[in-house]
Amino acid sequence: MDGSAPRAKMPSVVDNAPDLKVLLACRHPLIVVGTRDETRFLDLLSDAADEAKLVVWTWSPVRGLARDGFEPQYETADPSKALAFVEGIPKPGVFVFLDVHHALKDPGVVRRVKEFALSGRSEQTLVLCSPDGIVPEELQGIGVRWTLRPPDRAELKELVVRILRELKDRDVPLHIGREDVDRFVEALAGLSLTQASHVIQKAALHDGKVTADDVEFVRREKAGMLGSSGVLEIVGADVGTLDDVGGLARLKEWLSVRGKALGAAAAEFGLDAPRGVLLTGIPGCGKSFVAKTLARTWDLPLVLLDPARIYGPYIGESEQRLAEALRTADAMAPCVLWIDEVEKGFASGRAGDTGVSERVRGTFLRWLQDRPAGVFVVATCNDVWALPPEFMRKGRFDEVFFVDLPNPDEREGILRTHLSKRGRDPLSFDLEGLAEAADGFSGAELEAAVVGALYRAFADGAELTTEAVVDEIEATVPLSRSRAEEVDALRAWASERAVAA
Repeated sequence: MDGSAPRAKMPSVVDNAPDLKVLLACRHPLIVVGTRDETRFLDLLSDAADEAKLVVWTWSPVRGLARDGFEPQYETADPSKALAFVEGIPKPGVFVFLDVHHALKDPGVVRRVKEFALSGRSEQTLVLCSPDGIVPEELQGIGVRWTLRPPDRAELKELVVRILRELKDRDVPLHIGREDVDRFVEALAGLSLTQASHVIQKAALHDGKVTADDVEFVRREKAGMLGSSGVLEIVGADVGTLDDVGGLARLKEWLSVRGKALGAAAAEFGLDAPRGVLLTGIPGCGKSFVAKTLARTWDLPLVLLDPARIYGPYIGESEQRLAEALRTADAMAPCVLWIDEVEKGFASGRAGDTGVSERVRGTFLRWLQDRPAGVFVVATCNDVWALPPEFMRKGRFDEVFFVDLPNPDEREGILRTHLSKRGRDPLSFDLEGLAEAADGFSGAELEAAVVGALYRAFADGAELTTEAVVDEIEATVPLSRSRAEEVDALRAWASERAVAA
């Protein structure tokens, strides 16, 4: 017998485990699993195998191949020898190969796996497990892909309560109420159970106690974990609220109305949760700022999906990256999912990708149509001609808004905001004159004019003045003049296809 301590079982919960049970019951020869929560997956697999009356064998590059509860077989740390041993086993079973992505770099191992899957061994199932579930081209289409879904709220709450109870038994001071437990669960959404457990323990250890303030600590830790994948990033929404956005009155009013429909009362009233908005318009006019301030206004986490980081060099990697990112966003609901410059990842006609972009786009559009309530998407777009028409279809977004250049009153408001932000009294400046001089400027260009004037004033040892800002404005050629034809074409497009913000 294996002398190591038995692996502790995680609590049984509602999951996509039924799909796994069906695959094992059908004796599918090859299952490809992508998960970073190995312990949880092995527990679910063990339960599924028990129901199917199958013995589980587990292989790792360190221990080799071992039947659960027994010592590893001699010299089976070599994946080829482990597969050869499996081929010699006549009885039914499930053979799980952990961290197999390293072994699959060997063409001989890949061929052996392929021959096993095609051999018609009806009573045995080979499970290839890795963090991303990526397999070589030779195995594409042979195995069934199965991905462990992130834990749901009930599972996370069970974990939080259990760990808090353990901390209390270890005399760690707990200063939290029942509502704080729910806030911890919300903050942990999107993490695996293993990650969530480590974060809670770390929150207790960093100051020797657990308080309501640790919710923010948990959010920061989670941001670092999710950011490591590259596709998703939690953004600190500390830039103010929608009230700090200059102009865009119609868009802000629309968001205010939708924000009132986020709670359970709206569902009882017969309303579906708001789904999202597509913001098109001239670059630098506040589309991204709206996404940031909206999350703060609604008191929801802001999750950035960077479409440019979806694409990877290996077969199936891009699709897997996107699918994992979307599953994580679903698990974090309620949240605001910000997709900046959406056309960069989902535009039509990406050359030389052998259909990858079409598959990625199809996956994303299906998710947009069928995504669960609680994920409010704010997608921004500068190049509307690059987006396929499917993005404009009703059901993808609740509304499409066009963000134009600010009018004189809005320019005054933007200048007032940036002067105040940098410690200047707006009343000391001729805001009306500055707004008139900056006709055709975007919000970003107005900010750049104020910042540029500040640099010059500092270099000259002088204080910032209206004249200094005017000089900076007059030295700038705004986008509305340097690319006037494109701006006019964008306005013409929006006049028939979008709502003025």
